[in-house]
Amino acid sequence: MSPDLSRIRSGFPILTRVINGYPLAFLDNASTTQKPDSVLQAMLDFYRHSNSNVSRGVYTLADESTGLYEVAREEAARFLNAPGPEGVIFTRGTTESINLAAWSWAAGQLKSGDRVLISEMEHHSNQVPWQQVCRFAGAELIYWPFDSEGRLDPDELDNLLDSRVRLLAVTAISNVLGTINPIDEITSRARKNGTLVLVDAAQAAARMPMDVQELGCDFVAFSAHKVYGPTGIGVLWVDKERLGEMEPWQTGGGMISRVEADHSSWTDPPDRFEAGTPPVAEAVGLKSALDFVRSLSFDWIREHEQGLTRLALELLMDQPDVSLYGPSSMEMHAGVVSFNLNGVHPHDTAQVLDESGIAVRAGHHCTQLLHSRLGIQASVRLSIGVYNTEEEITRLISALQRVRDLLL
Repeated sequence: MSPDLSRIRSGFPILTRVINGYPLAFLDNASTTQKPDSVLQAMLDFYRHSNSNVSRGVYTLADESTGLYEVAREEAARFLNAPGPEGVIFTRGTTESINLAAWSWAAGQLKSGDRVLISEMEHHSNQVPWQQVCRFAGAELIYWPFDSEGRLDPDELDNLLDSRVRLLAVTAISNVLGTINPIDEITSRARKNGTLVLVDAAQAAARMPMDVQELGCDFVAFSAHKVYGPTGIGVLWVDKERLGEMEPWQTGGGMISRVEADHSSWTDPPDRFEAGTPPVAEAVGLKSALDFVRSLSFDWIREHEQGLTRLALELLMDQPDVSLYGPSSMEMHAGVVSFNLNGVHPHDTAQVLDESGIAVRAGHHCTQLLHSRLGIQASVRLSIGVYNTEEEITRLISALQRVRDLLL
């Protein structure tokens, strides 16, 4: 039985808000998603009943807190179909996850003459860390271009891969173009070359299964707040062999085995990479969020998202003064649609849309290289979540006329 959209929406209290006299249409889900009551309640229950630091206490609350934290890790492992929880490292989000991979693994493994390959559609969080670590190690950062429809050509990947490319870091779904990249094929080609693969799943985790065993990748990063969970926590999943090659990036309490006056030794992963007090309440919220997504099923999420994305694309294509960016084929298009109303700055478009209660993002979306390739500085982006409706899409299209009336 398919989930009922009205019932899903009723579980998100923020959707009852009225903005400038209009019901909120939240279409900025690529930036962050709203949180269902189940997530909010789980975190509140933790703070009300079990709040404690983890691992070192022997009293009841500490035991409960530690158990909840590790159950969240086990749920994240199940969500990724990981072989076990030991590869799940909790971070503050995708940005920190990729930085952790860069400085704990790449900084110690790369040498002069090595290469890291990324695509031209990457978020700054999957670009700047590699710039920095390549500079540190004397390695070279090279780019895989996308075509005129915002797609990556796997055949072009073969031309870029050689013995110098130690790591390929690529997004599963573009946060601007909405492109769904063929991660399974990309990973297969990279592995044949002996190249490791990091997958930025920030946009994908809430939209499609990320089966790390099936993909055969080495690292996967995602954020809780983009998968209907809280801010302040994310996941870096690491293959067992790579875990053994990583050194701690941050040091302090909770990640040590023994500390002497002049040296220290580390505990086993994943604790080795989680120095300090962890985000326990956020981990509880993450578990609840992953439960929520699994309760809907990815098949339903994909069907719902495709329907709204197709509607948005068709209506925007009918507007002669609208420029669209990204694949025209729905097969490779996730629920992220970027566009510009010709002659109007994206920020002005977004501000006028807000006057009709419509929340969209405007700017370069942390992808300045991508926008340079498109020949623009910024764009307007609508992005779809499980609670969005056809009425919200059609309201956005209607509100574009008000943008024209005011600014053109």
